[in-house]
Amino acid sequence: MSDKNYITPSGLKALTQEFNYLKGTERPEVTRVVSWAAGNGDRSENGDYIYGKKRLREIDSRLRFLAKRIESAEVIDPSSLGGTKVRFGATVNYADPEEKVVYIVGEDEIEPGSGKISWKSPLAKALMNKEEGDIVEFMTPKGACEVEILKVTYKAIP
Repeated sequence: MSDKNYITPSGLKALTQEFNYLKGTERPEVTRVVSWAAGNGDRSENGDYIYGKKRLREIDSRLRFLAKRIESAEVIDPSSLGGTKVRFGATVNYADPEEKVVYIVGEDEIEPGSGKISWKSPLAKALMNKEEGDIVEFMTPKGACEVEILKVTYKAIP
């Protein structure tokens, strides 16, 4: 299961949008700047040229990464799932001791501040295949932590 690149439809859309922006907008703009800067003479002290070439390498690297992630994506739509067990795409309400909500998403779409956690994170791994009412224990950098699952739902992740 760890070799899979699970992702939600909105996560795949975000990766695709970034790829298209970099390829269709930013890379051509930086290429124009580098071409212009190259025509200005001494490249060794030309900041536009040096920075532009560095930025082009960064963009190309990111484009290769995004292409691989998009190609290997296994899209799972949480709104098409159901059940009471926690799986990829679940929205989980839990008590710690106050109530919190997490969305179990792919590695490319994590936003801890928004409650979006990777299905490979310690909390998500501990929650997997558990149900409402279960007490789950997992390790954090600060030590062992225990939470109670209050509610498991499957819906589009915001």
